[in-house]
Amino acid sequence: MKNAKRTSILILLTTLSLLAACNSDTDDQEVSTSLDQSLGQWTSHGADHFSSKYAALDQINADNFTDLVIAWRWKSADYRVPDDLLYFTGDYRATPLMVNGVVYQATNHGQVAALDPATGEEFWVFDPESYKLGQPNFSPAQTRGIEYWTDGEVERIFIATLGKQLVSIDTITGLPDPDFGDNGIVDLSQNLGRLEFEMRNITHGAPPIVVGNTVVIGSKIYDYIMSNRSPPGHVRGYDARTGDFKWRFNTIPQPGEDFNETWEDGSWRTAGNTNVWSFMAADDELGIVYLPTSTPTNDYWGGKRLGENLYAESIVALNADTGERIWHFQTVHHGLWDYDVASAPNLVDVVVDGEPIKALAQVSKTGFTYVFDRVTGEPVWPIEERAVPPSTVPGERAHPTQPFPTKPLPFEQIGASEDDLIDFTPELRAEALDIASSFVLGDMFTPPIVGGSDGKRSTYVVPGAGGGANFPGASMDPETGILYIQSVTRPTGMALVAPPNGTSDWPYVIQYDRSGGPRGLPLLKPPYRRITAIDINTGEHVWQIPFGKGPTDHPDIAHLNLGPLGSVFNDVVAEGGILITKSLLISYLASKDEIAEEAAGSLLVAHDKATGELMGEIEIERRLHGPIMSYQHEGRQYLAVAGGGRNNDAEMLVFALPDSSL
Repeated sequence: MKNAKRTSILILLTTLSLLAACNSDTDDQEVSTSLDQSLGQWTSHGADHFSSKYAALDQINADNFTDLVIAWRWKSADYRVPDDLLYFTGDYRATPLMVNGVVYQATNHGQVAALDPATGEEFWVFDPESYKLGQPNFSPAQTRGIEYWTDGEVERIFIATLGKQLVSIDTITGLPDPDFGDNGIVDLSQNLGRLEFEMRNITHGAPPIVVGNTVVIGSKIYDYIMSNRSPPGHVRGYDARTGDFKWRFNTIPQPGEDFNETWEDGSWRTAGNTNVWSFMAADDELGIVYLPTSTPTNDYWGGKRLGENLYAESIVALNADTGERIWHFQTVHHGLWDYDVASAPNLVDVVVDGEPIKALAQVSKTGFTYVFDRVTGEPVWPIEERAVPPSTVPGERAHPTQPFPTKPLPFEQIGASEDDLIDFTPELRAEALDIASSFVLGDMFTPPIVGGSDGKRSTYVVPGAGGGANFPGASMDPETGILYIQSVTRPTGMALVAPPNGTSDWPYVIQYDRSGGPRGLPLLKPPYRRITAIDINTGEHVWQIPFGKGPTDHPDIAHLNLGPLGSVFNDVVAEGGILITKSLLISYLASKDEIAEEAAGSLLVAHDKATGELMGEIEIERRLHGPIMSYQHEGRQYLAVAGGGRNNDAEMLVFALPDSSL
């Protein structure tokens, strides 16, 4: 651990902590953050436990956005680790926090730094040395963030590392809490409830969430192995003060538990995944944590896990103190498309038809927004079970129906027919029809086929496993109840093929076909990436825009002057997201798709949140990868985002207006 804090800094931080404690309206009560942007802080990965990604700030606005400059940058402390201990982590995506005048940031290898919010000067860096515990079976492996917690007296930063550690760090000293676990660390390889699996296939990437006095932990599970030995994605709760194990919620129900029968033929014994790999949300006042869950193994052939497979691909509401289920909703029954729920839900209080509702809105890869009363789990608008196509794959049995929200309308292209193929010119239309003839087109829930069946290469799955609303999901304006969704149309041809003899426990494994349409253009009509604004008070779309220029300058269509078509650069399906401020939506695009093929950076982009109108863009030389956050310190507003990482260049960039303009 490197402790660079001087005595004056320690006094400052101690004073801020005491002020925070004095401002608390509780004495001994456990306190966490729900919707708290006071003093321009960013106290959780999504700004707050409601996952709003909202900063109630307006110093940076449409008039001055393009004046932003880099105020400071912080190179990841990973590069201080000896080279022989480093492993490839790829893109840097961790979300920083700003609490009580200190910026906290994690590195891909699980280090945590406390930084001066105005200069980036290090107060301390703590290294749990998780990389010494064995590299997980992942490439790349990444840590996406940390969690802040206070009970009004002490303040802690929690991180779940790639080395299966839950670490509690004192925010003042930068040292692990000696009263928590074993000298500040809890071993997360324990308390999973089933040991007959490959432990190298489970690790942690997203931050935990602390609700009341409970630290809730999900997991990241490698799901592309050839054996049926992936761990189950059970969710666990630990005491925030002591690290004691409190409860485990079995996402794959065990005998005697509700819905165990949805895993037929005893498949609950061996099925893996069904984990929470993404962010979680919570209502601290209600004491409820909300879990978005993933697809079980194997993602695309479910012959060894017949049945609905609860609680896979679901939203699950738990009592955070006890781990007891309050309600759940399954977005996909017996998933065969990797339509896992890949982001935290957004919580907001709205008024629907004159009735106040504590609402939850969950966007997904399916292109749907599922809206519920977050207390009871009742849908705000009807969600209908509709018949979908059966599977033709031996040993498979697709579920006969799937849930379709009646409101809001989809924010993405769902499914594909010949009517959806590009028709910019008659020649392109004819070529698109010829290419599409080798695919099975249809409903978004049309199951994958065995490759080559009836002369077809694969099923054309839309929005696709990497499409719709992926990580980091949607953003919610708590003042208006409007949900903003960044999404992508990423069709994927999916075929099941026999693995090489003796290499797999399954008779079929996935084979992807991501070939495009005519002459390098997409096969489907635009837009290919979009931002959609939905009013959760009414369920109506407010506006939708193509996000990014896309292939509008392609030589075969440039003469048509089509305008923005939406970015087709698919290397950013699981990064970015939208920051909401008082007047703007701020996000970014890969400049490779927007400026020139040789460009390697990003475009920082601002839109008017009321209309979607483009307000400005700034070219950044660094590829950005993490969610953008914003904070205010000593009267100055900052934007911070992680970027780089593939070329030993991982760093956090922090933007602000020039001093002269303030």
